[in-house]
Amino acid sequence: MKIYKWIWALAIMLGICACEEGSRFQSSESDSTPPGKPAIIRWEPLYGGARFFYTIPADEDLLSVNAEYTNDKGKTFYFTSSFYTDSLDVIGLGSTDSKSIKLYSVDRAGNRSETVSVEITPLEPSITRVARTLAVKPGFSSFLVDWVNELNQLINVYVSFKYTQNGQLRDIVSVFSSNMLKERRFIQDLDLASTEPVEVSVRVEDHYGNSTEDIPFGEIFLLEDNELDKSMWVIPNANDSTVTIKGKVINTGVPAMFGDNLEGRMSKLIDGIIDRGDNLNFFHTGSRGRTGFSRDGNMPWNIIIDLGDYYQLSRVITVQRHSGGLANIERGQYYRAENCGEFRLYVFNEQTERWDSLTTQRTPIPQGVSDLQIVKMGEAGDMAYFYPDDPQYTQPTRWFRYEGLYCFDDNYSSTGANCMSELTLFGKKAN
Repeated sequence: MKIYKWIWALAIMLGICACEEGSRFQSSESDSTPPGKPAIIRWEPLYGGARFFYTIPADEDLLSVNAEYTNDKGKTFYFTSSFYTDSLDVIGLGSTDSKSIKLYSVDRAGNRSETVSVEITPLEPSITRVARTLAVKPGFSSFLVDWVNELNQLINVYVSFKYTQNGQLRDIVSVFSSNMLKERRFIQDLDLASTEPVEVSVRVEDHYGNSTEDIPFGEIFLLEDNELDKSMWVIPNANDSTVTIKGKVINTGVPAMFGDNLEGRMSKLIDGIIDRGDNLNFFHTGSRGRTGFSRDGNMPWNIIIDLGDYYQLSRVITVQRHSGGLANIERGQYYRAENCGEFRLYVFNEQTERWDSLTTQRTPIPQGVSDLQIVKMGEAGDMAYFYPDDPQYTQPTRWFRYEGLYCFDDNYSSTGANCMSELTLFGKKAN
């Protein structure tokens, strides 16, 4: 009986506390009394903003502490923090000029307190920090734009470029959005000779409307390459670790992969036909791609190709297995299950009689786009340069190697990549 009375008393006390807390959320249409204003203790500069610390007013119906500022274009931005916290961040300022920020309290009835104005001087905003890192480099029938966004804030990079083609001036702007730490974006498929200049300028904008001036990069001249003829290519048999150079057979210790499982065939990798879900055009490792024997595991596996002649290579384009339905509008397996996401590129060095490792790369997984857009990207293929930081040709070689390291799954840690649809190389005939 005593225990029952104690529980009953505790329930009554909790009910009273709940009612007292609930009063904070009660509002009345007749309430026209504004809450007290926040008492600013201090502020600290942020990149493109400031953090305010304050004491909240004691009003029982207090809802939030708000801040606002109006930019040079007359647009006002609002920021809010609940009554549970004692600080508020204001961001989106586009320069290090001093700025007046207005802070005030709001209660449940919508009444605003007296405004407190604080003059602040923010740290350098993200747009100018990114702008300082911009680099433009010529590529093969393309050029690339690099930048670093150490604040990981969402920005838009506007790449403006002009060139004359067949006597007609073309003036184009491409826009790239990103919040990644490091980015590299390509302007591709420019059918220009290496003697035809492209004039490039870039500006950076944030989603608060702040923008840098156009940063000129002058004229650049693109590099030229050509698609290699696949009719001359030969893919060694699975588990064959030899290459033949001018009649000499060299055992490299690196086995050619197995991809003839189920409906898959290695020959489909170089037949010029991509998998669209209805033609089953890919290789398939059956989870034993390294050598064809289950005991040796699946990855890493090695696509090894005898090019049939000597070439200096520039870039490779791979197309993944789709298997996304007959209509080719669903994502299917693009950038995920069974496709290779991390890889390494090699050419064979005849002087050392060893494979030269040139680059290790990951194919980015598209973010924030529709399934149909992913299908279009997948069908176009994923390009990789042999020298991504400084586009150039490789040394002359007859043998190429693509080492598949990891699948896209589990943040590029899975070894379950079983398939690839097509592989295409670009470069030029070696002298």
